[in-house]
Amino acid sequence: MANQAPKVVQGPVKRFVESLKSKEFRDYLMSTHFWGPVANWGIPIAALSDVRKDPKFISGKMTLALCLYSAVFMRFAWKVQPRNLLLFACHITNFTAQGVQGSRFINYHLTADKTKPNVTAAPDAPKVTAVPETKK
Repeated sequence: MANQAPKVVQGPVKRFVESLKSKEFRDYLMSTHFWGPVANWGIPIAALSDVRKDPKFISGKMTLALCLYSAVFMRFAWKVQPRNLLLFACHITNFTAQGVQGSRFINYHLTADKTKPNVTAAPDAPKVTAVPETKK
């Protein structure tokens, strides 16, 4: 008896498990409303992984194109019936990640002093601290 969850929790959990077994959920898993966004998640995942890389490799044109692409498909995902919230989440994530990349691109190419070493170029590099000189 001690291993069972309280009855307050059992009801919603049981309904959730039953909904996963339903024909509607199986039909959803076999639809393009599910697999399209799942396949599309590669774009924002790649953009998020590129955030730690040197900004000199960012393509401004591609970043702008991906921002516009995600903006258009965010609207599509919201307007299509039934709403495709998985696709919407994918594109809002991509739009945000591309916005970060775009700001890094602008900062690097238009405002940053290129004579200074880039702080974000090597996040895994060992930290160097200045050691104060001792008086003799």
